[in-house]
Amino acid sequence: MKNNENLMKLMDFVLPTRIVVGPGVISTIGAEFKASGKKKPIIVTDKGVVKAGITKKVTDLLDAAGIEYVVFDGIEPNPKDVNVEAAAAVAREHNCDSLIAVGGGSPIDAAKSVGVLMAHNADNIKKYEGKLAATEPLPYFVTVPTTSGTGSEITFSSVITDTKNMYKMTVKSKYTAAALAICDPELTLTVPPHVTAATGVDALTHAIEGFTAKPAGPLGDACALYAIELIYNNLVEAYNNGANLEARAAMLTGSMLAGISFSHSDVAAVHCVAESLGGMYDLPHGECNAIFLPYIMEYNMDYCVEKYARVATAMGFTYADDKEGAQKAVDAVKQLCKDVKLRRFADLVPNKDQFETLAINSENNGSNEDNPRPMTKDDYMYILNLVYDA
Repeated sequence: MKNNENLMKLMDFVLPTRIVVGPGVISTIGAEFKASGKKKPIIVTDKGVVKAGITKKVTDLLDAAGIEYVVFDGIEPNPKDVNVEAAAAVAREHNCDSLIAVGGGSPIDAAKSVGVLMAHNADNIKKYEGKLAATEPLPYFVTVPTTSGTGSEITFSSVITDTKNMYKMTVKSKYTAAALAICDPELTLTVPPHVTAATGVDALTHAIEGFTAKPAGPLGDACALYAIELIYNNLVEAYNNGANLEARAAMLTGSMLAGISFSHSDVAAVHCVAESLGGMYDLPHGECNAIFLPYIMEYNMDYCVEKYARVATAMGFTYADDKEGAQKAVDAVKQLCKDVKLRRFADLVPNKDQFETLAINSENNGSNEDNPRPMTKDDYMYILNLVYDA
């Protein structure tokens, strides 16, 4: 940056999760769990991860280490309050003393909220919405990510759909982070191309919004910029050649770094829209982020030209001035979304009937205030119509 304003901000950077990264590191999970002294984890996962054989890889390793466990595979995409509460009931029934989350953002986010209910001996996750309600440390908690998108394996937030009110609520606390994240790119080799695309641009969204949101600071910025470099330069290869372990490793590391960035900053308008859409239509969160990212970047551009130019630098571009660099960053994201064949907004939503409600929910999202450009309901209406007609 040409100025050092963010160096003058108060920084509070906490990363309680121990992170183990590399091909084959899943083999350590049995020894890691034995060393924790815990006896019986609940494994929180979903049916897709079970079908892919990844859950069995974990349970085989636990079996070999003599560790008893219970598997709950009822987590849905855009995890629901009812999923969380059902899993917590299973944990209580079987006297589980710890958690392992295996999967993408949905099982990992759900497991955090399951841990909140276990820690508080409670059965209603709605009581713990917000940043202050969860006040007890979670049981010992291990995350095993199987996609390269959310960074949830190391973040403090759990985004859960309130099925009664049809919106996404956030359970966030310093206590909800995992004790250990085991990040093995070999577990991502079976992710299909369309999921690779959506989760990859989701991770890019986390990095770009984490870097440009108002609370951003230099420590998170460093993570964001390297995340952008890794994701932008490896996503197309991971999409086209899913067996490329080096590209998969770059994507997994980039996703994790992006998670560190936004968890110490915030997300912004892209997530405000995506979470509104997910709550109302149960659409894939990563895909919603990916669809809106280039358009909201363009809408924000005059408010963060210098930062978008630095995004372009991280992507590998050169430019004559910041304005040219910022435009190159926006154009590059638009092209990337085309290269990985993301669906159009109009393919996902049948009509514009709910746009006003979506716009209101987006404006009311807790991250809206941290978007670099002030956004009202009318701004969100403009964006929704623009992207729908694109």
